[in-house]
Amino acid sequence: MLPALLRHSEDMAEVRNIPEARHYEITVDGEHAGLAAYTDSGDQRIFYHTEIDDKFGGQGLAGELVSAALTDARAAGKRLVAVCPYVAKYVQKHHDFDDALDPVTPEAVAAAQAAN
Repeated sequence: MLPALLRHSEDMAEVRNIPEARHYEITVDGEHAGLAAYTDSGDQRIFYHTEIDDKFGGQGLAGELVSAALTDARAAGKRLVAVCPYVAKYVQKHHDFDDALDPVTPEAVAAAQAAN
C-alpha cells in the first residue's frame, strides 16, 4: 500500500498518488471520493482533470486533493502545469506553488489530450 500524502483526521480523508493510473486519489474512510488526473512530460506534471464524487461534494475535498497533489509533485522535482480548470483556479488563489508553476502551452494541452 502506498503511503498517504495527507490524512485529515476529522473525516479520515487520505490522498495517495497512484502512479500506474496517473492520478492522485482522495478517499474518505477508505471509500473513493475523487481524483486528480495527470500526465508527465519531461520534468512537468500536467494536471488535466479533477473530480469529486457527488456524495462527497461541498466538503472541501477538491482543495485538499489538489493541495496534496501539487505538494507531492513539487517535492518529486516536477514542474506544475494546470490544464484542469479547477487546478488553474486553485493556483491563482493559492500562491504557495508559484515557484514550480509553468504556463499552459499548446504542447501541454496536447499531452493532456493524448493522456485523456
